Amino acid sequence: MGRPGLSRRQLLSAAGGLTVAGSFGFAALGTGADALASGADTRVRYWNLFSGGDGYNMIAMLDAFRADHPGIDVKDSTLQWGSPFYTKLAMAAAGNRAPDLGVMHMGRVTGFSPGRLLDPWDVDLLAEHGVREADFNPALWKRGVIDGELYALPLDIHVQLCFYRKDVLKKAGLLGADGRMVPVTSTDEWFDVLKEAKRATKKGLQTIGLWLNDQNFQWWFFVAFYTQLGGTWFDAAHTRVTFDTDKATQVLQFLRRHITDGYANPGFGGGAGAEQFVNGAPFAWEGNWSVPVFDAAKLDYGATPLPPVFGRQATHAESHAFVLPHRSGRGGATNAAAHRLAAYVVKHARQWAAGGHIPAYTPTLSTAAYRELSPQNEYVTAMNHQATEPKVWFAGSTGILAQRVGPVVVSSTTGSAEPAAAARRMKSTLTELLASKNPMDGRTAAQGGAAA
Repeated sequence: MGRPGLSRRQLLSAAGGLTVAGSFGFAALGTGADALASGADTRVRYWNLFSGGDGYNMIAMLDAFRADHPGIDVKDSTLQWGSPFYTKLAMAAAGNRAPDLGVMHMGRVTGFSPGRLLDPWDVDLLAEHGVREADFNPALWKRGVIDGELYALPLDIHVQLCFYRKDVLKKAGLLGADGRMVPVTSTDEWFDVLKEAKRATKKGLQTIGLWLNDQNFQWWFFVAFYTQLGGTWFDAAHTRVTFDTDKATQVLQFLRRHITDGYANPGFGGGAGAEQFVNGAPFAWEGNWSVPVFDAAKLDYGATPLPPVFGRQATHAESHAFVLPHRSGRGGATNAAAHRLAAYVVKHARQWAAGGHIPAYTPTLSTAAYRELSPQNEYVTAMNHQATEPKVWFAGSTGILAQRVGPVVVSSTTGSAEPAAAARRMKSTLTELLASKNPMDGRTAAQGGAAA
């Protein structure tokens, strides 16, 4: 099953997207020199997991920082996306060989043993560089707070979106006077939209690409629609599973219907949905990182948060965030420089927004330059209705939770398991995980101190 990091590169290739081949090797090797750069008196070692277009944009922001701060030498290294990155970061922090600054998915922070493998941010020092809690979405900022201290400084929000072809929807009568897709507020309305769109679709193309066989995407879609139904996962103390199998069954039946009604084809794997979208399919559910791909293909398209088919706005969201991997004796000029670098990138995220991500630093969203970005200006409201994984040690991007329950969602969507049975299996898995111990510190979720 494909990983999002790989799919981005596959899509870039398939759509003839961005010319960033040179940046892959550049980022992988790191752009800092072994010796301090000329004129620098402080070095910040920075690890990230950004490749493709994200890697290109990050390098551009780092180069801008270097130009503005010649006294700070940034030695950046890009590691392999996913579990390999987190494994290496954990080992480095445990062995006191960690970089001065790192990047993590927000959902992974709770499981990274904050206080042992991560050091807290000095919020007063961040404020000196113009970054304050008031500049962020409250729910997003709170996700980075563990036991009253900030362990993750948000860089962005990346969300799952409903991409649509304006030319096809116009032909089907599904564009409003504002040139955007007609609103949808129920499952019946959504399948009516698909029915009309299918009639306007060229032969040989499916109506919508849904990453049917991918455990990560199917899990993310489930999280979104389960949240729309008001579904919960655990009680506040993380001692009891509150997962609602009836609501889960509704979601699984909804996802499955896309195949049974003939709108999505399980024979199309990987990034085929995006490829078909480029070739004329009316819809594709993809992450916002597909924006540069579709821009490069010069499509007339829009993108909206996943449709609120269960009556409540909620689309799956994750976030990249800056973290301070644990270092004994952290402090001094290097630590101050790490704070300055992170604050600078967060505040200068206009370049980052070009890659489709929603900047976490809200003053950026009110600038004329951001408001002119399309389709970013159409889905920026997703920040206000984020559907996120529960705040437990085994959650987060490509984490154990996704690895365990993602395949169950796939089995239901593709028809190898009945939705009700799959929902019961999901609850059983959640019960097992809740009682299991975090290998990084030997504590269960109830013992993990995830209270903000």
